[in-house]
Amino acid sequence: MLAMNYRGPYRVRAQYKPDPEIEHPNDAIIRVTRSCICGSDLHLYHGLVPDTRVGMTFGHEFTGIVEEVGPSVQNLKVGDHVLVPFNIFCGSCYFCQKELYSNCHNTNPEATAVGGIYGYGHITGGYDGGQAEFVRVPMADVGPTVIPSDLHVDDAVLLTDALPTGYQAAEMGGIEEGDTVVVFGAGPVGIFAAKSAWLMGAGRVIVVDHVEYRLEFVKNFAQCEVVNFKEVNDMAEHIKRMTDWLGADVCIDAVGCEAAGSAMQQLTGRYMKLQAGAATALHWAINSVRKGGNVSIVGVYGPTFNAVPIGNAINKGLTLRMNQASVKRHLPRLIEHIRAGHIEPRKIITHRVPLEEVSDAYHIFSSKLDNCIKTILVPPSAAGMGFVQ
Repeated sequence: MLAMNYRGPYRVRAQYKPDPEIEHPNDAIIRVTRSCICGSDLHLYHGLVPDTRVGMTFGHEFTGIVEEVGPSVQNLKVGDHVLVPFNIFCGSCYFCQKELYSNCHNTNPEATAVGGIYGYGHITGGYDGGQAEFVRVPMADVGPTVIPSDLHVDDAVLLTDALPTGYQAAEMGGIEEGDTVVVFGAGPVGIFAAKSAWLMGAGRVIVVDHVEYRLEFVKNFAQCEVVNFKEVNDMAEHIKRMTDWLGADVCIDAVGCEAAGSAMQQLTGRYMKLQAGAATALHWAINSVRKGGNVSIVGVYGPTFNAVPIGNAINKGLTLRMNQASVKRHLPRLIEHIRAGHIEPRKIITHRVPLEEVSDAYHIFSSKLDNCIKTILVPPSAAGMGFVQ
C-alpha cells in the first residue's frame, strides 16, 4: 500500500509499505477514504515528540471502508463506511467505563496516562496511522462508528478529532450563559472551540492568533472577535482592558507546545528542548482569565518538565481542566448539531491533496502557505472509488 513515511524531522514522503494484517481477533482492516493532517501531527513533523521513529505512518483523523474483520468483531461488517476516533480504547476498563476513552488503561503499554492513539509515535503505543491506503484498527467493536447516510464524509472525518476536541475544550471550560471566552489559537481546534463556545451559551468569544488569514477565517466562521498578539504589548493586560479589567471568564489553550510569542519559551522549549514545548499560550491563559475563572487546555505538550505559572493559578483560585478528547462520548451530540445546521465542519477544509503529494501537503500546512486551514489527504484507491468530492 501507499503510505506516508516519516524519515526524521521535516522529512516525510509517500512510499509503499506492506499492507496491514489482522493481528488480533478484534481487529479490522480499513480502506481509507479520507485522512487529515492535524496540528498535532506538526509536533511530530518538527521532531518535538519523543520516540517518534523513522518509518512510522502518521495520521489520527481518518474515515474508511471496512475491508476485513477479525473473527471476534460483531459490530462491523465488510463494506461499512466508518469514522475512526483517534483514541484507541478497549471500552471495558475502569476509565472507559467512565467515558474517559482517551485514558484507556489497556491500549498503550508505554504509559499510564494517555491511551493508544493512531500514528502518534511510540509514546502512545506505536500504532501506525491513517495517512495511508489501509489501516489496522484494533478494538474494532468499540472504536469505529458507521457514518450515517445523511452525513457528508468530509464532515465525518472532522468528527474523528478536530471538532470533538474543540467541543470538549469548550465543555471543560464550564461555560455559563453570558460568559466571555478567550481562545488562544486559530487553528482547526481553536476554530471549533470558538464555535462550540456559542453552543454552550457564551456571551462573547475572542480568538487570539498572529496569522491574519486565520484570524479572518475564524472571525467569519465563528462570528467572534479577534486579536493579533503581535499587535499587543502585554496579552493579559490587553484581555483585561477588553473585559472591564476583570479578565475573561474562560480561557482555552488550543495551541500547545509550539506556541509563538515568547522568545525565552521558544528558545528553551522548542529549540534547546529543555521544556516540553513553548507554553506561551498557557501562560497567557492563566494570566488573562479572571480570578475564580476556568482554564481549559487541549493543546498538546510533551511528557516532560514545563515551566507553568502554577502560583498565579493558585492565588487566583483558578480551575484548570485538561485532557485529550474522548471522541466517542461527543459523537451523538455533535451529529445532532450538524444535522440541525448549527455547524458545518467541512467548511474549514481548504486543501485536498493526493496522498502521493503528502510531503508538499505537510510543507504547506506547517508553513501556513496558501491560506491553509485544514488539509485532507485522499489516497489513490479512494479517488478510484469516487470519494473525491
